[in-house]
Amino acid sequence: MSETEHYDIAVIGGGPVGLASAWHAARRGERVAVFEQFSFGNEQCGTSGAERHWRLQYTEPDLCRLTGEALPLWRELERATGHQLLHAFGSLWFGDIDVATNEGRISATARTMDDLSIPYEWLTAADIERRYGFAHLPRHFEGFVQPDGGAVDVRATVDGLLRLTEEAGCALRAHEPVLELIPDGDGVTLRTARGRCRAGKVVVANGAYANKLLEPLGSRLDLQVFEMALVTLRQRDPKARYPFWFVFQEPTEEDTNLFYGFPPNTWQDTDTVRVGPVFEVNALADPARATGTPDPRHVARMCEWVERHLPVVDPRPLARDTCLAVLPADPERQFFLGTAKGRFDGGENVVIATGGWGFKFVPLLGKVCADLCVDGATGYRVDRLMLPDADHP
Repeated sequence: MSETEHYDIAVIGGGPVGLASAWHAARRGERVAVFEQFSFGNEQCGTSGAERHWRLQYTEPDLCRLTGEALPLWRELERATGHQLLHAFGSLWFGDIDVATNEGRISATARTMDDLSIPYEWLTAADIERRYGFAHLPRHFEGFVQPDGGAVDVRATVDGLLRLTEEAGCALRAHEPVLELIPDGDGVTLRTARGRCRAGKVVVANGAYANKLLEPLGSRLDLQVFEMALVTLRQRDPKARYPFWFVFQEPTEEDTNLFYGFPPNTWQDTDTVRVGPVFEVNALADPARATGTPDPRHVARMCEWVERHLPVVDPRPLARDTCLAVLPADPERQFFLGTAKGRFDGGENVVIATGGWGFKFVPLLGKVCADLCVDGATGYRVDRLMLPDADHP
């Protein structure tokens, strides 16, 4: 690659947010390249597995509104790809209603939905057992089911975005890690494993690896990277129907004691289900140290919970995998999003989008990144998600 090669926008990271950013920018006439250190569509990241949770509810009102703003962008993406990407079968939150977690707090989220007129049904432990096949739940457990929640088809989303970026003329550079960013007032020079190139703007959307490029510039995001277990089980009763579920419980001395699960997804002919613990423990100092093998203690904890409380599912694991969860250390912050203006020389030419449980916002985050590159601003209400001041990283 010649150093004289120039792009209007270079996107670092070929995951869903990076691809969505590239697609939205290319649709506006920008010349775009996407650099991916692995293969496109790989699972060495936070998008492994077949599905991700889609939900409207958040404890924070601004995030509830943002999911509403993301919905028409998902519909646009569905039309462009020709595939249904969002599948609504309900989102069930239950457990200790005042436990604060990275997902939010059940009681506060219900109040937010009341304020925003988002429909839901409040349920007791007995209701949840009778309706959805759970068992032996603590009697004080309560929660709600929000009917518009469900799942996002991960593979159809990533594959569709990959095709759309190709059709839009983006240069897709697989197996080409970006090793260094050299920003200045006119743009950014990128040093990759194959040479150098120049871009007017850069989008850093490489998730767990963002700090590898930012730290040499004197800027560091306060991110934590966890390798979380994904467990595949078989549903015993093919007639059983239940929503996506997330159980909120008081943490133990060893872990956060949070578990979730999907029903058999509606776009594959399968009787298997994916479940997982959300244990924010044993953060990785370097994402490259991820093994792809889950902690057997975490798998055992997950399967024990299913065996006791979800008898319609066989607790014996069929498969054990992992995904990388890249989360801001501050639980009040969902993402790092915005330009790096003021963080280093030329920072106004670098847009950052990383961290958080963000798959449900993929097309919106891509649109915001493209807006920031092309216009320097966005019309979406993402102020609280923007990068903190450089003096308070």
